[in-house]
Amino acid sequence: MQPVYAAMEENPVIAAVRSPDRWEAAICSPAAVLFLLCGDIITIKGMVSAARAKGKQVFTHLELLGGIGRDNCAIDFIAQEIRPSGVISTRSAQIRYAKSKGLVTVQRFFLVDSMSLATAVDAAQSLKPDFVELMPGIMPGMIRRFSSALSSGIIAGGMIETKGQVIEALSAGARNVSTTNENLWAL
Repeated sequence: MQPVYAAMEENPVIAAVRSPDRWEAAICSPAAVLFLLCGDIITIKGMVSAARAKGKQVFTHLELLGGIGRDNCAIDFIAQEIRPSGVISTRSAQIRYAKSKGLVTVQRFFLVDSMSLATAVDAAQSLKPDFVELMPGIMPGMIRRFSSALSSGIIAGGMIETKGQVIEALSAGARNVSTTNENLWAL
């Protein structure tokens, strides 16, 4: 089993970080997996290296990195030079290419209606990302429906602010929960 899968099983709460000034708190938290939702071409390598030195698994969000293009060359650079555990993207083409480079992938979907749910299920069944992040993560009914439609691990993310919401998402079929709420990182 890859270390990232073991880490995700070990602790279902993923520390999601949107601001570089919160990175140290995430690194020092009990969370085994970190979602890096900030940074740029200058800071990213140091941020990932610092987290990996503490034994953390790090996923970088491709669309949220400053100074790095949104093309295959950017993914090559991230895979070869930054070496995160995996990447997050909303874009199917980036997920497909990142998988071809051996990166663990998280495809992020924003569910706003039944049509977006159907589109997300179709895309995930076609691409087979390692994980699918459903946003907002406070919709147990949608998590249940999505998890019954495919075998990718489900991550519930966005708007999760309480322990009860974490438990509800996990009970509905999510394998993990990503949250920026530091009080939940130790669950």
